[in-house]
Amino acid sequence: MEIVLHNAATDISAADWTLLDHGDDPFASRAFLGTAERVGAGGTAMGWQAQHLALYDGDALLGLLPLYLRTHSFGDFSRDWNWASAWERAGLDYYPKLVSGIPYTPSPGPRLLVREGIERKTVATALIEAALEVTRQLGASSWQCLFVEEGDRARLAAAGLLMRRGVQFHWFNRAYRDFDDFLAGFTADKRKKLKRERRLVRESGLRLETRHGDEIDAPLWHVIHRQYRDTFARYGNHPAFPVEFFIEAGALLARRLIVFIAFQDELPVASAICYRDGHTLYGRHWGTAIDMPGLHFELCYYQGIEYCIRHGLQGFEPGAQGEHKLARGFEPVATWSAFWIAHPGMRRAVADFIVREDSAMQDYEAETATHLPFKSSG
Repeated sequence: MEIVLHNAATDISAADWTLLDHGDDPFASRAFLGTAERVGAGGTAMGWQAQHLALYDGDALLGLLPLYLRTHSFGDFSRDWNWASAWERAGLDYYPKLVSGIPYTPSPGPRLLVREGIERKTVATALIEAALEVTRQLGASSWQCLFVEEGDRARLAAAGLLMRRGVQFHWFNRAYRDFDDFLAGFTADKRKKLKRERRLVRESGLRLETRHGDEIDAPLWHVIHRQYRDTFARYGNHPAFPVEFFIEAGALLARRLIVFIAFQDELPVASAICYRDGHTLYGRHWGTAIDMPGLHFELCYYQGIEYCIRHGLQGFEPGAQGEHKLARGFEPVATWSAFWIAHPGMRRAVADFIVREDSAMQDYEAETATHLPFKSSG
């Protein structure tokens, strides 16, 4: 077996990528990563220097680990904001670090991609060992494998990586017949509040549409992107993805990219950009040109829930943070990221921190669960 580092996702053929067991995850696709790298959001200029780690047997691709060399932490959601200063106080450099994750996308998903039909354990273990060796060779402070799937969690921990807990809020489809069936499980007060939010939007005269990536032309993408960009600017942040990304990714991902759009007459005035695979909807970006009570919740949450029910999807992950999601039926779930720290002393310090933090995160997950809108099962 031979290890090769690729400087772009598109260096790996589409045919080889198709053979990997990525579960049709839209973010672990060649289309998403390749487009992000090519148009800047995940490119070197934005601090994402691709070092995708591929394992070959001759010409056959056996496994792939998306890997980026990073000189800052913006957009990887690693939650390591204070670590760089700790390294500096110890007389060490925190950057560069290596990250296996998706640019600007804190969504749990496959990271150790293994060719379908071959023995997973051997290839996944080889990918982990190779990542550790590359970390040493490049003199990186750490390797961070972020938002890993449950199946890889134990494998990474067994390899000596530190497992760090996070909390997100996800919606689960419990075989609901329709949105009203979902609301039937709410307490009367919570159900009334949610219905009032939806009624405000319904009575506003706005027309809501669902468009997939292959149903959106370039002029409409420019309007959607302007709303997305202006929302970031309103809070003093920089939008990561240029409009060219959405135009290209929409064409490539087609039905795996969904936008819920509000129209005022024929003018699109607000939008929520989502992605999907065969079982989950992923909420990502929101933007609006008007101030309408309840419109954010309608496009970002309720339209997505209805889409999941209508298309038989099992879950809806609307992104990081947001305790306001609890009142709308999104439940706290643990996420996991893995960290390998090169320096022994800093590794001990990080390990101690993660242990202390984990207790607080468990308490947070349990406490937020008490604020769910559902009727008591008792």
